[in-house]
Amino acid sequence: MNIALKFVQKVKDKFSLNKLKPYQDKLADIRRFNVADWSDDKLKARSQQLRQQASNDVDLETLLVEAFAIACEAASRTLGLKPYDVQILAGLALHDRQLVEMQTGEGKTLAAVLPAYLNALQGRGVHVLTFNDYLAERDATWMGPIYEYLGLTVGAVTAGMSLADKQRAYGADITYVTAKEAGFDYLRDAIRMDASEIVLRPFHYTIVDEADSLLIDEARVPLVIAGAMPSSGNDGSRMAELARKLKHGEHYDFDEHKRNVYLTDAGVAEAEAALRCDNLYDSLNSGLLTSLNCALHAEVLVKRDVDYIIRDGKLELIDPFTGRIAENRHWPDGIQDAVEAKEGLQSKTSGKILGTITLQHLLSLYPKISGMTATAQASADEFKDTYELSVVTIPPNRPCVRIDHPSLLFTDKDAKLRALVKDIVSVHATGRPILIGTSSVEESDALAEALSVASVPCNVLNAKNDAEEAAIIAKSGRLNAVTVSTNMAGRGVDIRLGGGDPAQAEAVAKLGGLYVIGTHMNESLRIDNQLRGRAGRQGDPGSSRFYVSLADELIVRYGTEKAIPSSFRASKQDEPLAETALHKGLDHIQRIVMGQNFDIRRELNRYSDMVEEQRQIMFAERTSILNGEIPLSPAERRVRLFYTDRAWADHLAYISYIREAIHLESLANRSPLDEFHMRIIQAFEQLPDKIERETSNFLAKLDKTKDDHDWEKLGLQGPASTWTYIMNDQYIQKQVNIFA
Repeated sequence: MNIALKFVQKVKDKFSLNKLKPYQDKLADIRRFNVADWSDDKLKARSQQLRQQASNDVDLETLLVEAFAIACEAASRTLGLKPYDVQILAGLALHDRQLVEMQTGEGKTLAAVLPAYLNALQGRGVHVLTFNDYLAERDATWMGPIYEYLGLTVGAVTAGMSLADKQRAYGADITYVTAKEAGFDYLRDAIRMDASEIVLRPFHYTIVDEADSLLIDEARVPLVIAGAMPSSGNDGSRMAELARKLKHGEHYDFDEHKRNVYLTDAGVAEAEAALRCDNLYDSLNSGLLTSLNCALHAEVLVKRDVDYIIRDGKLELIDPFTGRIAENRHWPDGIQDAVEAKEGLQSKTSGKILGTITLQHLLSLYPKISGMTATAQASADEFKDTYELSVVTIPPNRPCVRIDHPSLLFTDKDAKLRALVKDIVSVHATGRPILIGTSSVEESDALAEALSVASVPCNVLNAKNDAEEAAIIAKSGRLNAVTVSTNMAGRGVDIRLGGGDPAQAEAVAKLGGLYVIGTHMNESLRIDNQLRGRAGRQGDPGSSRFYVSLADELIVRYGTEKAIPSSFRASKQDEPLAETALHKGLDHIQRIVMGQNFDIRRELNRYSDMVEEQRQIMFAERTSILNGEIPLSPAERRVRLFYTDRAWADHLAYISYIREAIHLESLANRSPLDEFHMRIIQAFEQLPDKIERETSNFLAKLDKTKDDHDWEKLGLQGPASTWTYIMNDQYIQKQVNIFA
């Protein structure tokens, strides 16, 4: 590390220590509040008294010191876990609405118990939002005895639970649930026809685990609830065939960073001839144009074994941030249909969207929010800008001794691969465990094959075998283990030296601990740090190194011509490039890409915020109808709810339609965003009259002498089935980036 970087790091460390000062003062008060001599009965009785005070609106700040002391003692008595000072500091920062950066293995799960307990005393519920169902069940079961000892209830919500079980779990004082399932339940509640079936209480306080993944990487992902409807019948195969015939450079080209593809004049002429339409850009042909754009995007920008896999005859999307299969995730209908047509798959019924909300907007509904993760500082500005969350870095209980070696930079991918395999073979010969993070399923399979040729056995963890994830991770810290993985973000499992075996752990430690290798530089430094952080857990030894080539996609796409001199790109050599200027260029590229992605997410907010405002207006109106706040008979309530839901679903369909082609407005020198806002505002203003008219017309025909009605026979039955899924919005992100 050069002198300038050391100085900057010293300034950052000093700033972090200053932010911790008020929490350290409270920590001292908590440690002085001695409850170790109290009997179990006295501790439990005092907990109930604190609950009574909190429910009577006594300020939580006046209860904090005693509550934290009691919760620490309860953890010790029930689980034998005595919170470290750093865990208490983290708990204090979480209660103070901060985003806590706490290194892997430092005990975030226990740290979250302290603010969860304090805030649950108010009786309004606390949600601990996790990354997956496994973590929700694990943490609720693991930490449950602490809460129960103190007289509070705890629940876990997972996908597939019954309505009654969910109501009980959400009714608990502390509920562990994935952010996505909480969002899906919110959407399901938004189309209930009976108030007794509502599962969620009004939101109060949430602690977001794996906060960087949920608040940034997945924040713009729309959660969707859909109902059955016939397929649209689009001729996807015809468009897929046309897209395959178009030639790069002649019929289509890419934007600067290859985020989007567009037709050239020759391509437009070719398409008009093939589709037998006079003017592809005529408003009458907007459907054809959108379908062709989707087919072309699917053909040249969406890659098999990178963006998706085909398994058991089904298209499954790969989460770019975790490398896992993204369960129940779809692209927007046009892209989903186009990729399925490209692969010759039968397109499934897409369904009509009944409701949608992004994770960011869902989280904005909580009056109080905090979060914790191992990697936050790299995105501190975005957390502040988007969520008004300040990052507080908690020092490790034991100093981190991991050695992060400088990246090795090669001229081409082949040279990088040869050096990478040579390094792995050499280290593997010593018995030291190795974890290699790759960029895609395709790359992980290729590396595994190269290692097999070099007689190095390895376990592969990618989207093709994600079901074996836990077993593979459990073994990855053992002697002689070589694990090739796609992105490790959000996996939520620590890698223990020796796989938990003390004798092996000691042997691995003597060899230098886990050796982590990155085969590429990620778009975000935060993702790089997540991989590095798999080594050096709780003061364990470990090291990391990244291998990068000038031919890697990130560097080619985002600026080799600006950051890397052409003299280095022209020649090929086996040895790594040592020039300091080149490494500075790589850092510059990564900062530029992080800034671009931040700008894209901010621009996407400007599109979706207006839709969310409209959704909240409709939701408030619907809730007042459902709860009987507006004098209605039961029959009228049912009719009004039905037409409200139908109007909103139609509005969402209209929004989706104009969203897929709104970027084309820039070709006419109009602002796509302004045009989008104008159109959806005009459409939304028509909804109240439409709902009132349809409701009144139906009620006029309804037999007023009957108390019960056969709603299905009358045509007012809701969808026969509903399902939820996650919409992958990368396609929309790419459009926004080029045309905004």
